[in-house]
Amino acid sequence: MQILEDRNIRLRALEPTDLNLLYNWENDSSIWEVSNTLKPFSIFVLKQYLETSHLDIFEAKQLRLVIEKKNDNIPVGLIDLFDFDPFHRRAGIGILIHNKEHQNKGYATKALSILCNYAFSVLQIHQLYCNITSENENSIKLFQNGGFEIIGIKKDWIKTREGWLDEYLLQKINITDF
Repeated sequence: MQILEDRNIRLRALEPTDLNLLYNWENDSSIWEVSNTLKPFSIFVLKQYLETSHLDIFEAKQLRLVIEKKNDNIPVGLIDLFDFDPFHRRAGIGILIHNKEHQNKGYATKALSILCNYAFSVLQIHQLYCNITSENENSIKLFQNGGFEIIGIKKDWIKTREGWLDEYLLQKINITDF
């Protein structure tokens, strides 16, 4: 078995054929709050992004992978390493399972486990972190179950139409790192 897969899912590199998928998911305004997006992405911009998505994480400072079901090759989400800092050996991590029909099926849990293992064993990252709004209880639970700890709270950090949200900072340290 490959390092970026398990029995049910694989994490694969972006392909040019993912353009429509990215266009639809990135421009879904219902998820902009969790992705810190304020405006839609054009097809042109996303094409440029796909053309450079092959760059090494050490060059691009990010890695985006498609979460795909192995039995039918259906993409169910995306998982990212971002703000990669090779000196301090840390990176942010984010995950999206877009369609409701694919949520709560364990895909995010498996993808998070696979990518953490890859980040720690292959990239030799010392720590991963994520920022999650206080109301996003499912994501907080996902990351805590994946070994992340809440290490801080940023009060009134995210502005929404309804007001302000606190944001939790979660972190996972590579305990096998020396």
